[in-house]
Amino acid sequence: MSHDHHHGPETFNRAFAIGIALNTAFVAFEAFYGWNVNSLALLADAGHNLSDVAGLVLAWGGALAGGLHPNPRHTYGWKRASILAAFANALLLLVAMGSLAWEAVGRLSHPSAAAGGTIMAVAAVGIVVNTATALLFMKGREHDLNIRGAFLHMAADALVSVGVVVAGALALWKGWNWIDPVMGLVIVVVILAGTWKLFRQSLHLLFDGVPFEINPAAVRQYLESLPGVREVHDLHIWGMSTSQNALTAHLVMPEGQPGDAFLQDATRGLHDRFEIEHVTLQVVKAAFCQPCDGAVTDTNKQHESKIEN
Repeated sequence: MSHDHHHGPETFNRAFAIGIALNTAFVAFEAFYGWNVNSLALLADAGHNLSDVAGLVLAWGGALAGGLHPNPRHTYGWKRASILAAFANALLLLVAMGSLAWEAVGRLSHPSAAAGGTIMAVAAVGIVVNTATALLFMKGREHDLNIRGAFLHMAADALVSVGVVVAGALALWKGWNWIDPVMGLVIVVVILAGTWKLFRQSLHLLFDGVPFEINPAAVRQYLESLPGVREVHDLHIWGMSTSQNALTAHLVMPEGQPGDAFLQDATRGLHDRFEIEHVTLQVVKAAFCQPCDGAVTDTNKQHESKIEN
């Protein structure tokens, strides 16, 4: 039986610490000026930024929990915490966007004038803070769903601040007080498009779904192409965390145990071709158990990316 581990994922502890500190300070700054100029826009955005701080804390907690060592009671460790954090982050963003949309609809019926210059200046600071924080997580967003959630959270807030600046400028220039709620609704739609994908992917992984970047049919085909393999039974592929994938399978090989070299090559191939880090292969001369209901079977050879699209 082959059993492979791949450790050492990149950590973003410094990025989380800097991001949380910057955004906490900005929440206080924005709330102070919002209260002083009686700007509901700034106060509402300060509340939204506070949800971003909570999102970063969730993501950091998930990343730290995922790095805890396994023990006899938690043999995989706490890696799934990063998936749970990504899911919670997506939920938080959806709730925040729902609140923003509700506020925008209310303002459409009762638009009010505001201190446009102050709003623009404070929102401009928000663009700098949130863009800088998003850049801290840009490197890891392609390979870790939890880090992608943190990146999306901060990029979304930078976009909100851009919208506030534009709305403030148009209100000052044209006197269009209705532009603020309209811009808010536009921003909500743009952010929801990205957040919904994060929500769907994290929920999929929570229920041991095959990670979207892996084609289960291609994995089965690769295993069946190995020399001496007649059939592949009980093939399971799932995400242990937002950045590490696992696989177990029975290889039916009538000639018996092929040796360690074969298993090492198969494990290396699964890692290099499909980025599956944790591999367990059981070699049997004849199939002796019925496939589980959740196993990837010949009648279910579709590419999971179809679901993603």
